[in-house]
Amino acid sequence: MSTVAQQRTKNVIMISMDGYRWRELFAGADSLLLASRKYNSQDSAWRYAKYWAPTPAARREKLMPFVWQTIARKGQLYGNRQLDNKVDFRNTFWFSYPGRAEVLTGYSDPAINSNSYPDNPNENILEFVNKQKGYAGKVATFASWDVVARIVNRNRNGMLVNIYGEDVKDENLTALQQAANSMQRFLPDFFGRGERLDGNTYLLAKSYLLAKKPRVMYIDLADTDVFGHDGKYDFFLDAAHYADAMIADLWAYLQQDSFYKDQTTILIYPDHGRGEDKQWVSHGGQVAHAGESYLLVMGPDTTPTGEQQSPGQLFMDQCAQTVARLLGFMFKPVHPVGNAISTVLK
Repeated sequence: MSTVAQQRTKNVIMISMDGYRWRELFAGADSLLLASRKYNSQDSAWRYAKYWAPTPAARREKLMPFVWQTIARKGQLYGNRQLDNKVDFRNTFWFSYPGRAEVLTGYSDPAINSNSYPDNPNENILEFVNKQKGYAGKVATFASWDVVARIVNRNRNGMLVNIYGEDVKDENLTALQQAANSMQRFLPDFFGRGERLDGNTYLLAKSYLLAKKPRVMYIDLADTDVFGHDGKYDFFLDAAHYADAMIADLWAYLQQDSFYKDQTTILIYPDHGRGEDKQWVSHGGQVAHAGESYLLVMGPDTTPTGEQQSPGQLFMDQCAQTVARLLGFMFKPVHPVGNAISTVLK
């Protein structure tokens, strides 16, 4: 471990939105998909009232108001390809395990080519930070998808990685934590075994944040991807809208707690993209555009330049080192790691 110039950031929250496209983020609801009877089951008047507006700028704000009313004013948004501002994955598989692993380790490992891959052998930024002075036991992960336990490799590092079907365990659970644990047993397994609804994951994460004050938290949301694969565009939009509301709720709390206020940076990103037109339900190495990404950052060390208007190219393997640098560290694992994003650090 080596240190670099100390930043004002003392805490980091990483939020992954599984398979959420940059197109909806930057342009709002897709008119063709929103109009399709094949991809929607909700009442058409209702879904249009929720998400339709005459311009992309108005549609995107309707879909994700916190992103466009707050992060766009106080942070940085990369990845609007209509402005030739690009963010991409380096891995060529373009699905969940390889994408998440690339972000967390800073390395696109060609051996990680399946969602069934065993425990990730590569060091990730979460366990690296957990080894640093003042951070031990202060790093936690809450994920909707159970495979995240292997991606973060909790068997190796022993960090808290809470997944589908697991209660948070502690001798002194707060009332909110007890309620969050119980909620898992009161909701249907809507997505089948191994994946829970994001609202449950968020409640577990927030109740832990309030109780334990972690320094680094990784929240892994998955509803967008499951609804995408199911071809349910209206629910895909709902999942993104609710994720935006969760992030807004989290940020509001951070700004009124002296432990986090003006000392916390959040990063928001996907683990892969999706196809277009009829292929919007899919992703993977053979699906065009599925390797396209984006990155949103807001915090005390990041100049509020908003949506990036000029051509540029970033890669998702740069996130891990960026997180390290925000916390004043240099991440030097034995495997290759992408360079930090310099514009996020000033």
